[in-house]
Amino acid sequence: MNDKVKNLRMTPEEAQNYFARILAFTLGPVELKTLTEENEVILVDVRRSEDYEISHIPGAISIPKDDIEDNLDKLSKDKINVVYCYNQQCHLGAKAALIMADYGYPVMLLDGGFQVWKEDFRYVVM
Repeated sequence: MNDKVKNLRMTPEEAQNYFARILAFTLGPVELKTLTEENEVILVDVRRSEDYEISHIPGAISIPKDDIEDNLDKLSKDKINVVYCYNQQCHLGAKAALIMADYGYPVMLLDGGFQVWKEDFRYVVM
């Protein structure tokens, strides 16, 4: 490990900035469940439509990542748009979130994607 990284790790202010940004733009299944029950978010499944049809998080709308720009009218600038894809390794969600942010939409990413919702927390899926 180089000295720059070692020094960075010993800087609490850098850690504060880093973790504040993580908390600002990602959320876990428990927080998502609460926000969806309170109707505080628009939940966007950016996986393939075929996979959405098989199973998805209740309340989610299907907008595959490649179709985001053609479906901006389904998003909200007054609520947070929460995006999810397949799993932790899938970057479709982050790519879709970046597109939404580029168009001025508030957006967050479900950490772990659909897999963590279904397998780790075993919430009901449709």
